[in-house]
Amino acid sequence: MSLSPGQNPAPRLLFNDNTLVTLVSIAKPWALTLSQGIINKLVNSQISSDYRLVIISMKRLDIKCEDIHYAIGTHGHSDHLGNLNLFTSAKHIVGFTVSHEDEFFIHPFETGEPYKINEFLEVIPTPGHTTADVSVVVKTQNQGTVVIAGDLFERQEDIADPSLWKYVAGSENPEMQEKHRNQVLLLADYIVPGHGPMFKVTPEMKEDAK
Repeated sequence: MSLSPGQNPAPRLLFNDNTLVTLVSIAKPWALTLSQGIINKLVNSQISSDYRLVIISMKRLDIKCEDIHYAIGTHGHSDHLGNLNLFTSAKHIVGFTVSHEDEFFIHPFETGEPYKINEFLEVIPTPGHTTADVSVVVKTQNQGTVVIAGDLFERQEDIADPSLWKYVAGSENPEMQEKHRNQVLLLADYIVPGHGPMFKVTPEMKEDAK
């Protein structure tokens, strides 16, 4: 995407079979998410054995590992952060931990404080699946507010069947996870879950979340 000097557009969306740019999910669409533009970020880098797939997917977009400014793991499970070591130039956010190279930074996620990247991107605390989960909030031009939620949501089906997130995926704190699931449902127009395609948040979902 070409950018004029000083231009800072809200990210747009592309998911495999859609047509918009620039939040991109490739290969395993629930695992690797790239956001291009003024700030490039990668959310959830798949398991370590998929490193070739990560590199190939980025190459198709003409993005190199050193082009990534933020590498984010929504929580500490290996299927979501197995390739963060590829992004040595990036600031890493893994759950509630923020670091760059060998320097670590304190951010009060535990108080509910978002980590604001710019006016269109922020990382919010959404613990429950683990005690230190985060989600990435993206304000887009075309599809409103998109939340990349990691395993806060396994897939769309777990809204109708809570056993999928409580017992199949496992929840360290179901009460806290339900609270943050409802928070995200009220916030988002679309949700990217941890193990399924992006889905639209319906008015019925929002009503049930109140």
